[in-house]
Amino acid sequence: MRIVIGEDQALLRQGIVSLLVAAGFEVVAEAGDAPDLLRKVAAHKPDVAIVDVQMPPDHTDDGLRAALEIRASLPSVGVLVLSQYAEERYAVDLIGDNAEGVGYLLKDRVTDFTGFADAVRRVAAGGSVLDPTVVAHMLGRRRRDDPVDLLTPREREVLELMAEGRSNKGIAEQLVVTPHAVEKHVTNIFGKLDVAAGAEDHRRVLAVLEFLRRT
Repeated sequence: MRIVIGEDQALLRQGIVSLLVAAGFEVVAEAGDAPDLLRKVAAHKPDVAIVDVQMPPDHTDDGLRAALEIRASLPSVGVLVLSQYAEERYAVDLIGDNAEGVGYLLKDRVTDFTGFADAVRRVAAGGSVLDPTVVAHMLGRRRRDDPVDLLTPREREVLELMAEGRSNKGIAEQLVVTPHAVEKHVTNIFGKLDVAAGAEDHRRVLAVLEFLRRT
């Protein structure tokens, strides 16, 4: 699996490279700023681009904007964005209406390398990943006519795990229930959040995003 990394902090970048190589990934290029990242992704067309939200030249959301450009111009390239902060807006902007091949994680997740490597593989395979902290913030909001209030406690647990990119089988193992029980919960969640019909994998993340867009 071929990876391009965009991260301006050299020490962190090298740490990520070392971990990825040790896990069997091939890092084909590294970039320290957003324009260089775009050039290298266009040249190498990797399986996944791992991108820091804040990169030179402006050190604001240059990396996020580069990630959006990659998703628009090279849809076959998976994009995994790393952020220092749990910004829900970044997740919404990044995923948009297409949850395929995209992820948004806090940088702290890199230290859990088994989980981080799994997230890279999911994104490369066309899946999606949202950081559990971001999901918790989203689901923790309260407002009038909040559709999440319609969910049972168990359905909320299932929704959080769905947004993290877990399969029904993975959710069942985590909650120690049957896959059939998870399927029923997922169906109820889609109905209560009024998520439109479509590809199952996309609906799983869009169920959370639909809630967020209504705030």
